[in-house]
Amino acid sequence: MTVGVTTGSDPRWSGVVVADDPRPAPGAPAGFDAARAVADAVLYEGYLLYPYRRSSGKNRVRWQFGVLAPPRWIEEQPASGSPGVSGSADGCRQQAECLVEAAPSATVFLRLRFLQVIRRRVERRDPGGRFAQVDELEVDGTRELSFDEAHPREFDLAVALSDLLEPAGPDRAGPPSANTGGGPFSIPLSVPGGVDVEPLGPRPGEARVVRRRWPVTAAVHLSATRAEAPFRLYRLRVVVENTVADLAAGRPRAEALRRSLVAAHSLLGVRGGRFLSLLDPPTWAAAAARACENLRVFPVLAGGEGARDVMLCSPIILYDDPRTAPESPGDLFDATEIDEILSLRTQALTDEEKREARATDRRAAEIIDRVDGIPRAMLDRLHGAVRSLRPVESPTASPAADVEARAAGRPQPQPAAAPSGHQDLGPAPEQTPAWWEPEADRSVHPDRDSVLVAGVTVARGSRVRLRPRPRGSDAHDMFLAGRAARVEAIFLDVDGSRHAAVTLDGDETGDLHRAAGRYFYFAPDELEPLDDRADANRTGAP
Repeated sequence: MTVGVTTGSDPRWSGVVVADDPRPAPGAPAGFDAARAVADAVLYEGYLLYPYRRSSGKNRVRWQFGVLAPPRWIEEQPASGSPGVSGSADGCRQQAECLVEAAPSATVFLRLRFLQVIRRRVERRDPGGRFAQVDELEVDGTRELSFDEAHPREFDLAVALSDLLEPAGPDRAGPPSANTGGGPFSIPLSVPGGVDVEPLGPRPGEARVVRRRWPVTAAVHLSATRAEAPFRLYRLRVVVENTVADLAAGRPRAEALRRSLVAAHSLLGVRGGRFLSLLDPPTWAAAAARACENLRVFPVLAGGEGARDVMLCSPIILYDDPRTAPESPGDLFDATEIDEILSLRTQALTDEEKREARATDRRAAEIIDRVDGIPRAMLDRLHGAVRSLRPVESPTASPAADVEARAAGRPQPQPAAAPSGHQDLGPAPEQTPAWWEPEADRSVHPDRDSVLVAGVTVARGSRVRLRPRPRGSDAHDMFLAGRAARVEAIFLDVDGSRHAAVTLDGDETGDLHRAAGRYFYFAPDELEPLDDRADANRTGAP
């Protein structure tokens, strides 16, 4: 089925709109294919959670990410319109802004993707000859349940960057011929409703499944403007909004979802240019990156390692260059879960629970069958993989002493050379501390140890301001950027790296965290020492 699009007489579109087709628009970057696995995980994040049964409480409230609902319905909801990058709150529009370094002749590609909710009803013919809905039905040994499904919808388009720019004026850089586009524009789209009937059992006239979908309409607004930067840089903006206007007021969320774009997200591509990271932009583009406004989406580089021609505008917070683990045998509808744990839990379901899960959703049935048949070797690969190998430094008698020596600039002890004619087997067993045992090295004292940060000794009781790294940190640490905190301990890990355990200033649960030993952990280079209590009380970023 094709998604309907009305372009009018606007000649700027060079792409062909498609639906239910995994192939991107002709000429799109190869990174679209690299990003598709991650985009699929985003699309089905929370679609149906373990244990994949309809009766499970967590599966009675579904569709939590990237929901673009009819605007009139959103206006009726409490605290509607709250801004932010998280897609976990319903809204009627989402906005993505990112930076692209390109010539005006570059081509911009957009792939919009979302789920259309489908109501699946199991029906049985009654004595009067009419079909009536039933909650569940056993047909020829197969259990069938009434439940909501969803179908992926997507379309691609391509347009020249120059066609998105406002006409050049006297204050614009570059020759007028290089920037003579028509400026921002919009394109409406519609996904039609419909009904599909699937007969059940050996006697088709006795039972059936009816799948009904309701029409969804939306609009995409695409524009580009020059960004404030010393080099040629553009801010690309994509706004997607639900335009359904005929949903009656006061309807329940289940009905609003049927007229919504669910798990809505976009893939942006460029040919003849490159995108800049918003998490770790070059210094010359840092101000332009901060000026980008994103609503209910989080744009990250997603074209593969080193590629800069694709951005994924995700309703879920991600790092740059996200990818699925090569060991993963398939999607489990929960991109934040560990495959091994979820696979083992799924295998532990009872036969009756698995039977209900298979009856709940065909995609759930595929997961159950795949996990039940997973080979032992594949499950072993899920147990763990090392992706951060680094050269091993010369062994010393005490890693803690080694770290302290490096921090103080003192010469580090060197291992003795192996006698001639003998193989060097490394340090003797007694020289290798058992770091998994708390008492292995009594020289480590988290409550008394310290670390130098910008020339200042930081230890338990020190006040610091949190400055998480743009790359290599937990994405959720970004929410704590600029917060003041108190250091509770300094820990040394098995790799010889120091970490500060902190509690947040102004956090009423701080005492509970101390009692339970549950802290936030930051590396020394993510801390800014505070000189006095007045400075510590400022909890916002300067």
